[in-house]
Amino acid sequence: MPLDFPLRGDRLDLRPFVEADLEAMHRVYGDPEVMRHVGEGGAVTAEESARMLAAYREHQAQHGFAFWAVCDRATGTLIGDAGLEVTADGVELGYTLARAWWGRGLATEAARLCVAAAFGPLELPRLLAVADVDNPASARVLARLGFVDEGRVIAYGRPHRRFVLER
Repeated sequence: MPLDFPLRGDRLDLRPFVEADLEAMHRVYGDPEVMRHVGEGGAVTAEESARMLAAYREHQAQHGFAFWAVCDRATGTLIGDAGLEVTADGVELGYTLARAWWGRGLATEAARLCVAAAFGPLELPRLLAVADVDNPASARVLARLGFVDEGRVIAYGRPHRRFVLER
C-alpha cells in the first residue's frame, strides 16, 4: 500500500526529498561532526549530497519508500533524513540529524515513524539497522524501538553493531 505523506509525528513531519532540499541537506551531510558516524564516516561534497538526494528520489519511485526529509513541524525547517533503504541484507533503517537538533529525542521520533510505515502500510516483515560502535546514542535509539542487537559487523568499511526488528 502506498504511503500517505507527510508521515506525521508529534514534532516532526517526514516527506520525500525534492531538489530544493539540497542546500539544507548539504549543511547536514557536509558537517564532519554529523557525518563521522554515518556511512564511511566523513563529510561529503555538495556534488555527493546532490547524488544522494537524487538516489533517494529514485529509490522512492522504485520501491515506494526511501530516506525522507525530516522537518520540524513547528517551523518547517528541514533538519535531516530518516528512512528505509533496500540493501543486500534486507531493508535497512537509518537516520541523520543536523547537530543543532541532537539530544531532543527527535531521532527516536523519526525512526519510530519509519518503523510504523515499514510494519504498517508497507507490510515489511523485518528491518535491519547498523550503528557505528563509537555512536552509543544511535544504538540507544534502536534499543528504545525494540531492535535486538545481533553483535558486531563491518559495515561501510568500519565496525558497527547490527540490529534487527521483526514485525
